[in-house]
Amino acid sequence: MNKPILTIVVPCYNEEAVLKETISQLIMVVNDLIEEALVSKNSKLLFVDDGSKDQTWNLIEAECDKNRMVTGLKLAGNVGHQNALIAGLETANNYSDCVISIDADLQDDIHVIKTFLEKYWEGSDIVYGVRESRETDTFFKRNTALFFYRFMERIGMKLIPNHADFRLMSKRALEELLKYKETNLFLRGLVPLVGFSSTKVYYDRKERLAGESKYPLKKMLAFAFDGMTSFSVAPIRFVTFLGFLSVVISALVGGYAIVQELLGHTESGWTSLVISIWFVGGLQLMGIGIIGEYIGKIYREVKQRPRYAIEVDRFSTLVKEKQEELVFK
Repeated sequence: MNKPILTIVVPCYNEEAVLKETISQLIMVVNDLIEEALVSKNSKLLFVDDGSKDQTWNLIEAECDKNRMVTGLKLAGNVGHQNALIAGLETANNYSDCVISIDADLQDDIHVIKTFLEKYWEGSDIVYGVRESRETDTFFKRNTALFFYRFMERIGMKLIPNHADFRLMSKRALEELLKYKETNLFLRGLVPLVGFSSTKVYYDRKERLAGESKYPLKKMLAFAFDGMTSFSVAPIRFVTFLGFLSVVISALVGGYAIVQELLGHTESGWTSLVISIWFVGGLQLMGIGIIGEYIGKIYREVKQRPRYAIEVDRFSTLVKEKQEELVFK
């Protein structure tokens, strides 16, 4: 069996604080894999700049000029983590025998990449990187994540608990994934639908070396909600929020009305009328908002807009140059 060409895809957004260290460590990992004959010497690192506003792309270009193992893809604007990741996967697909995706913050343990490749050699088409524990998370984040995975399982969605986007995919598995053309991307839900043989590799997640998390609480909650509905539309989501707010207000007003009833300061029937109007109105707004989420999903899909636009593609340029060298030889 020929040694597979590996491409490690790394989506980046405003990662200048950590990028140099990330590139350095990943280069060492790939060099070790080459020395151990687990991958081809033509293996690459592909950094996808998702419309960063700092020096991220300049750092990527500088490394591309210094080291032919490092390549870059600059998107024309910020399209979000999932779209940036799929852009990198699509670009790497034709050149690679297997692809590994990993975030740029180095919180995922890069040393288990070797284990990924060993599982690939054993015949696994998909290797999931799964967190051993969530002890480094806050109490709130740990328990909300547990609730999320249990809820998704209850509604019949196949997810790998404690798995994000740190995974290996073989060429045939990746080609099947790329057949899913929906605009509303939730890769953690799509990859398990691909099928093929898969396995898990457990690891301990580290603290971020530098920079700030690109997934604060607000984004994590939004991402989880998108996973449940496959997508969301902000204005309609705001209507949903109004529905929840109405229910809360109705409870408060209902409590006040009950107190007034006990004190004898109300007219007969006023209490039940106020509570029912506020509560039912809140439920109606919630229902409209949830239905709107799915209508928004359909609306986004039928427009069939491209998921991203590429401004600079250093990866394909390098591959073309390599192919031309082989022809001339």
